[in-house]
Amino acid sequence: MKSDIQLQHDVMAELHWEPSVDSAHLGVEVADGIVTLTGHVASYFEKWNAEAAAQRVSGVKALVVNMEVRLPALSQRSDEDIARSVDSALEWMAPEVKDKVKVLVEGGQVLLTGEVEWQYQKAAATTAIRHLVGVTGVVNQIGLRQQVTREQVKREIEAALTRQARTDAKKIKVEVQGANVTLTGSVESWAERQSALHAAWNAPSVANVTDRMRLSF
Repeated sequence: MKSDIQLQHDVMAELHWEPSVDSAHLGVEVADGIVTLTGHVASYFEKWNAEAAAQRVSGVKALVVNMEVRLPALSQRSDEDIARSVDSALEWMAPEVKDKVKVLVEGGQVLLTGEVEWQYQKAAATTAIRHLVGVTGVVNQIGLRQQVTREQVKREIEAALTRQARTDAKKIKVEVQGANVTLTGSVESWAERQSALHAAWNAPSVANVTDRMRLSF
């Protein structure tokens, strides 16, 4: 098991290695395996990549994000201009969800609402716009329309976990209440945790996934 000092060093090294992130303005604090990112970045896309880089590091139990998006002068745009760009990006990159999603922009923050059939469609909407110039944050409140039984969701998640060789489904317990899924048990790496979460989110009708899995080293 890594010490907090080693984990801090590894996260800082991963941030420095990630070409889309300027790590000079970022700080890393670690306490009991919980990593906190501080400092500022020049775009929401850079912030997202910094978060992803930290999560790739083995030993990270949880991530706290205290980074601020400080747009340079050339990246500052009106909310109306950002809204038009969001509309165009959804049309080009996520056309199947464009007419199902409503967009609200305030102070560079983009709020997405509406309903789609699948979780991957909800994720596609965020992916389409997180790189846009002028965006300082994205809040995805798109709901899922499709309804299936609790037993069906549970079976599909457990089957998906079994298919993924690096994840031992027997160590993970799946609980379903309505559209909410809770995963408990143990995983041996962040990658296994992400695989389990990915399987849960890909099940139809799932609107929320609670991660209560613990890392065992």
